[in-house]
Amino acid sequence: MIKRIFKITARVIAGLLLLLALTYLYLAYSLDTRIQKAYAVEPRIMEFTADDALLARGRHLYTIKGCEDCHGPDLSGKIMLDDPAVGLIAGSNITYGEGGLPADYTSKDWVRALRHGLNKESKPLLVMPSQELYKMSDEDISALIAFCMSQPPVNKEVPPVQLRPLGTVLSALDQIPLLAAEAIDHTYQAPAAVEALPNASFGKYLAVSCSGCHNSNFKGGEAKVPGMKPYPDITASGNVGRWTEEQFIQTLRTGKTPEGKQMKNEEMPWQMTKAYTDTELKALYAFLNDQ
Repeated sequence: MIKRIFKITARVIAGLLLLLALTYLYLAYSLDTRIQKAYAVEPRIMEFTADDALLARGRHLYTIKGCEDCHGPDLSGKIMLDDPAVGLIAGSNITYGEGGLPADYTSKDWVRALRHGLNKESKPLLVMPSQELYKMSDEDISALIAFCMSQPPVNKEVPPVQLRPLGTVLSALDQIPLLAAEAIDHTYQAPAAVEALPNASFGKYLAVSCSGCHNSNFKGGEAKVPGMKPYPDITASGNVGRWTEEQFIQTLRTGKTPEGKQMKNEEMPWQMTKAYTDTELKALYAFLNDQ
């Protein structure tokens, strides 16, 4: 009797393990199919003159759009996560040095990456938040590209994104935002320029950068990265509705809330938001407080 129970138990366990293995193989295959998909996209060619004003604007955008957090201050890239279960996630070297972009990487390729989340072969870039960038105006996209292309080459090898078992499963189930190309309206026509005014309209334009963590309705929710705390509601029904404009600006400049809590930069990138201009922060407050 005991032997029979043991055999049945062993068969059940073996069956479950087989089912788990088949499920994993299916998820891995489906994810790889999505990664290898080539998109029929023809990027718009951006024409610009890289003068001092445009480069300064590009430098500012590189900071406030979070590019520096992934690619570093010198654009040479860095490892952001190396977890034995999830995988290795790194921001690539986007200079024209060894280990970086090829010499024939043109402004058109930059547009393909920023506006469509695609590489030169029109296949998805991994963990590249283009869904937060593709609605930027032509003027701002041009400035960002001009700045990046003007930076000195850095010779540095950065390992590519490497998904491990848990990372593969979470990505296949869209719990990790791996493929921005799938979340982008590739037919979107961006405005030529957006006027920088301290109002909700300009705030809406800026707030796209907040949607990656706080969701498209800015109400927050569970973190998409394993181990991170849930993201808070940043609308009028959250803290923003209880803070004055001055308190909001002070929080995003110092990382310290009116309640006295010092936020960790890895949880809320205030080292990035402190670079926003007064006009940008006032506009952002006006928009979020309206939601």
